Amino acid sequence: MLNIHARETISRVLNPLGARLARAGVTPNVVTVIGTVGTVASAVYFYPRGQWFIGSACITVFVLLDMVDGAVARAGNTVSVFGGVLDSSCDRIADAAIFGGLLWYFAQHGQKWLLLAALLCLILGGLTSYIRARAEAAGLNATVGIAERAERLIIVLVGTGLTGPPFHVPYLQSISLWLLVAASTITVGQRLATVYRQSRDHDAASTGA
Repeated sequence: MLNIHARETISRVLNPLGARLARAGVTPNVVTVIGTVGTVASAVYFYPRGQWFIGSACITVFVLLDMVDGAVARAGNTVSVFGGVLDSSCDRIADAAIFGGLLWYFAQHGQKWLLLAALLCLILGGLTSYIRARAEAAGLNATVGIAERAERLIIVLVGTGLTGPPFHVPYLQSISLWLLVAASTITVGQRLATVYRQSRDHDAASTGA
């Protein structure tokens, strides 16, 4: 949802930076890899130590950097199929590292309900992306839902970051993770329903033809 409504605004901000990087000879794939490596390193290092704020802040910087790759590709006219596949693959790696870091901490401290919430977030987030990929491979469109990747990252990073010092907002991490479980579950249902309607119309049109 945020991807659709905020894309134009974000593009206006990122395009000048992308143009400068492209002129400097930086490729979009390099930007993608750096953003992913930074995200993974930050999540794996800070989250298992319970350093919520600094970890979330570092992850946010690298996630924003990862968003620049598209602007670099457009500015340098280097948009490619491989770049798209690499970007999607790195997104899944980054997401797994974020929730994996949380899982690691919760497992170490015996917080079984938060561990379950983080695990469900990881599974449902992957399923959300998988449904879209399978739908697009079948010629359909499943870019719908209240919790796409941008929303999921905002919820988990804000909820986790404000849990640590200097903020110490009580219960915010728990609320955020379970809210994300609910929103992701709804999104999976929305995408499956959308694919079902499109496939039904497609099959009806094929039968009529």
